[in-house]
Amino acid sequence: MSQGTPLPKRVAVTLPASPLVSDTIARAKWAEAQGYSDAWFADGGSPDSLTSAAALSGHTQSIRIGVAVTPVYTRTPAVLAATANTLGQVLPGRFVMGLGASSQTMMNNWHGIPLEKPVTRVKNTALMVRSMLAGEKSNFDLDGLYSKGYRQDPIDQPPPIYLAALRPKMIEMAAEIGDGVIFNLWPQGALSKMIEHVKVGAEKAGKDWQSVEIVNRAMVLVTDDKAAARDLFRAAFAPYYATPVYNKFLAWAGYSSAADSITEGWAAKDRLKTAAAMSDALIDEIAVIGSADECRQRLQADMTTGIHTQIISPLAGASDEDIARTLQAFTAAEFKPS
Repeated sequence: MSQGTPLPKRVAVTLPASPLVSDTIARAKWAEAQGYSDAWFADGGSPDSLTSAAALSGHTQSIRIGVAVTPVYTRTPAVLAATANTLGQVLPGRFVMGLGASSQTMMNNWHGIPLEKPVTRVKNTALMVRSMLAGEKSNFDLDGLYSKGYRQDPIDQPPPIYLAALRPKMIEMAAEIGDGVIFNLWPQGALSKMIEHVKVGAEKAGKDWQSVEIVNRAMVLVTDDKAAARDLFRAAFAPYYATPVYNKFLAWAGYSSAADSITEGWAAKDRLKTAAAMSDALIDEIAVIGSADECRQRLQADMTTGIHTQIISPLAGASDEDIARTLQAFTAAEFKPS
């Protein structure tokens, strides 16, 4: 495999900014004016990320818009392909379709959809969507995903497809099948071995692994009160690590004792035990908390290891002042990643 030109390092604001679409538009416009290269949506319900991405087309000129990620269980491949076609037209060359399995909480509880065979489902959805975006007539019967005779006109710049991944099988498949890989909520000590699996997957497809963009959603807070910020992280993410997807990932990453304690505490409805399993040291491995310089140094270190694009996601529940400080710390004038 020949070595291609290294991918650029990019910095994104997180979207939505609030339940109000007007706030999301305002944040995207501010970010573009401040030199952010990207704005990436989370997909957690209302407001809908894909609809909101389309709304930004008339309010931005150059910033890249991504979604990290749309669950593959909640929309059929044909719907995803039709949506990506539309977004590719209104955001030509600057939209990224991110797909992933999501979690048991969102799929089983919110949507009433079993989260089954996630690696297979994500892979087959990506293959089908890519084929449909190319204008090929559908002829698929792939382990529960079926489509015959669907065809849409191709567009000049079909959006790339990035796939979310945590553990080895999904990471390798994402690097093999996807145009990029999306990471989330990993302890820093696990990053190197996660990237090793990107290399394995890329090699299966005959790609230079450095051509596979790695996007990361970084939970960040520029603050003078680290203890309070850690408590915010505990409140927001202890339930994440109680779900099977993230609990198994935490154990794989080297924190099996914490994963077990979280599972036990959650099963017993013991919030104190669940929260206590997330020690300060573990939180500092996952979240990026501290002064502006400390946060910039941490994210630069992770970019040096292999992250290409950092999505700056201020911790939920933080003060408006700390959220503003966090986003300001990563404007083009303040942060020049290398």
